[in-house]
Amino acid sequence: MINTARNIRQRIAFAFGNLGQAAFYNAMSTFFMTYVTTALFANVDKALAARMITLITGLVVAIRIAEIFLDPLLGNLVDNTRTRWGRFRVWQFIGGIVPSALLIVIFTGIFGLVNVNTTWFITVFIVTFIALDVFYSARDISYWGMIPALSSDSHERSVYTSLGTLTGSLGYNGITVVVIPIVSFFTFKFTGAHGQGQAGWTAFAIIVALLGLITAWTVAFGTRESNSELRANEEHCGPLDAFKAIARNDQLLWTALSYLLYAIANVATTGVLFYQFTYVLGMPERFAIAGVIPVVTGLVTTPLYPLLNRVIARRWLFTAGMVLMIAGYALFIIAPRNFAVTFAALILFYLPAQTIQMTAILTMTDSIEYGQLKTGKRNEAVTLSVRPMLDKIAGAFSNGIVGFVAVAAGMVGSVSAADMTTANIRTFTTWAYIVPSAGIVLSLLVFLLTVRIDEKRHAQIVEQLEAEIITASNTVNDVNE
Repeated sequence: MINTARNIRQRIAFAFGNLGQAAFYNAMSTFFMTYVTTALFANVDKALAARMITLITGLVVAIRIAEIFLDPLLGNLVDNTRTRWGRFRVWQFIGGIVPSALLIVIFTGIFGLVNVNTTWFITVFIVTFIALDVFYSARDISYWGMIPALSSDSHERSVYTSLGTLTGSLGYNGITVVVIPIVSFFTFKFTGAHGQGQAGWTAFAIIVALLGLITAWTVAFGTRESNSELRANEEHCGPLDAFKAIARNDQLLWTALSYLLYAIANVATTGVLFYQFTYVLGMPERFAIAGVIPVVTGLVTTPLYPLLNRVIARRWLFTAGMVLMIAGYALFIIAPRNFAVTFAALILFYLPAQTIQMTAILTMTDSIEYGQLKTGKRNEAVTLSVRPMLDKIAGAFSNGIVGFVAVAAGMVGSVSAADMTTANIRTFTTWAYIVPSAGIVLSLLVFLLTVRIDEKRHAQIVEQLEAEIITASNTVNDVNE
């Protein structure tokens, strides 16, 4: 009874962690670029604003792509961490403090430096954004890397994954629901002006930062790692070993490629939905719908995943989800200026999102034992650092696409939907829907043709590993005797 109560508390603590983590990621990735394109340079000449937006967009993309090579090293750092609290919890503690402070800094225009000296602003921005990205990545890697440390059972892992994904959906999409009301409210409160101004965005960042801090510390103080025989390998690995562990795990790499194609397509679309409602539909006041729909669909589908997965193999859940997304894209493309069609497209687009993401996460998680069987070494955080690395790549593309579309389609500054031409809408539709839909198709093909590790195969791998450990232990005992 005590263990059951402790397990329930641990599940709640773990789930709560991704509520703030996902909200933080959406603010840092999607809405930072919205802030840049709409408020950061609102008081400068339109031509200069366009150049600065292009520069910031290019810097963010470059920084994020350069930093992806750090994620396996961060995973290696987490795997090599030895403290009385385990490997992961200490990074949740640190990851709650540093990124929260830095998020506030970048949403203040580096405390107004942008309006004083643009050269110094760009210099300080680069350093700040790199530090923000690195420490957030350490938090993200340690969070998802904790799952195999909590259980070695594939179905139990699906429970933790579904809980984290559910709250992640609430946090990520909940921010989409409240961002405009929060920014508008505090803009009016502090300046008396209507709209989304600098003061409102700063207040928004403070709220997200506090949520991120509280939820990270909930994981740090509310979870406990297991000490199974499979995790008995305490050997430290060097930095190069991290990359070798990834390179030798073919099932991890194929799953990663499929997930990357999906993630880029997904964020390319979600990143510009603000522009869909503001400049294409001319209904910015209805943008909250783009957050409400995924929250509702996530609440419905995520808790069902562990139950469905007991009777339906993951690969078929994944396939069904991809087909629904493709149907959603078709509706977006057919009638981008029709609200009813957009509403239906959003439902089809978001309904399978959690199922697709959980399948990819669980397959990567199960590839830990696959890699252990293949190489003789267990790399938990290193293996699961791949998904945050892929999200970072996707986020870089998202930032780039948002900035590119905003400038190319003329969706910057004080323009409105009435100013949009047919060419503007065509540019938007191409990058927001047509190109991403091709990525979804490719993602599905890669998964079906190359990914072989599933629930049954994982159970066989665990049994084989446990048998090898017992055999090795008996051999050592025989020698000692």
